[in-house]
Amino acid sequence: MSDTQVAGGVVHDLPTDLREALAGNDVALAAWQDITPLARNEFICWVEDAKQTKTRERRIRRTQEELEEGMRRPCCWPGCAHRERTGKA
Repeated sequence: MSDTQVAGGVVHDLPTDLREALAGNDVALAAWQDITPLARNEFICWVEDAKQTKTRERRIRRTQEELEEGMRRPCCWPGCAHRERTGKA
């Protein structure tokens, strides 16, 4: 396990498996640290919303890939249902 500090989201805590994946990928981690807490929250919620282990693992990989590609929010995700419409947690 890495001791790298990885910022979390607004509503959701950063899960260990996602933190470890980001800490092991310098490009994705730099992009992660550059996006807003609300944007990080969207990725976290997307990963946490997976019902199956395979889906969760795939979403963690996609999070890394999308961050590497410069995306600032998960593709094809309607957004975190756990925050208010105003954008506030």
